[in-house]
Amino acid sequence: MRSSTRVRYSVDVRRRIPFLVALTLCVSAPQLSAQTYEPSKPRRHFVSFSLDWIYTEPLHFAEHPLSDLLGRDVASTQQQEFEYRTRDDLTLINVIEFSRRQQAVGVSLFPLGMNTGPALMLRGTYLPLPRIQLEFTGPAPFSRYELTDADALDLGAGVIVADRSPGWGLGSYAFVIGGIGKISSEQLGDGGRYFGEGGGGLSVGPLGVELGVKFAWNSLDQPVPHKFLTIPISLRGTLTF
Repeated sequence: MRSSTRVRYSVDVRRRIPFLVALTLCVSAPQLSAQTYEPSKPRRHFVSFSLDWIYTEPLHFAEHPLSDLLGRDVASTQQQEFEYRTRDDLTLINVIEFSRRQQAVGVSLFPLGMNTGPALMLRGTYLPLPRIQLEFTGPAPFSRYELTDADALDLGAGVIVADRSPGWGLGSYAFVIGGIGKISSEQLGDGGRYFGEGGGGLSVGPLGVELGVKFAWNSLDQPVPHKFLTIPISLRGTLTF
C-alpha cells in the first residue's frame, strides 16, 4: 500500500510541475517587462553660454550702403584700385576695409526646460559689427565713410528641437530664431537692426559645438540714413546647464 501511494504522489507532482513553472513565469513576466522598458531620460537644461567665432559676408553691398550714401545707383567695376563706381561713372568707390572676422558671446535661456523634443529658446548675443572704411573719388556728399567701433546687442526668440542623450551620450539639435538688435557707435551714433538665424549642433553632456547662419539688416542715420545687410556665419562652443 505504501509503495503504490508513493508512486501516485510522485506522478501527481510530476504532472503539477509544468503548471507551477507556467504560473511562475506569468507572475514574473510583468516585472521583467517593466524593468526592460524604462530607459533613463536626459536631464532638463535651462541655460547655455556660448563663445562665437564669426565670419561675416556682405550682401547687396552696392545697393546698401553705397547707393544709400551717395544717393545714386552703384555698380561693381573690374578695376583693381576701385571696386565700385556710380552708374554715371562720375564717382569711384574704394573699399579700404571690410573686416570679416569677429568674436561674440551669447546666452540662451530655455524657460520651460530643454532635453528632448521642441522647446522655447530665448537668446541674447553681444557682437562687434564689421569694420567698414570707404573712400570716394569724385562728386560725393563726403570723401570718406568710417564705421570702425560699432557693436550690436541682439535679443531673439525661437524654437529648438533637441534629441539629447542622458549622461555623456552624443546628442543633436536644430534651432530657428528671429529678433531685433541695437547698434551702438560713437562715430555714427546708435542704430537698429533685425535678424533671423538658423542652425544646429552636437552635444556631449554639457559641452557642445554649434553652427549658425544669421541674416541681419542693419540701419544707421549718420552721416545720412543708410542700411547694410550682413550674413554672419558663427561657429560656437557651448556650455549648457
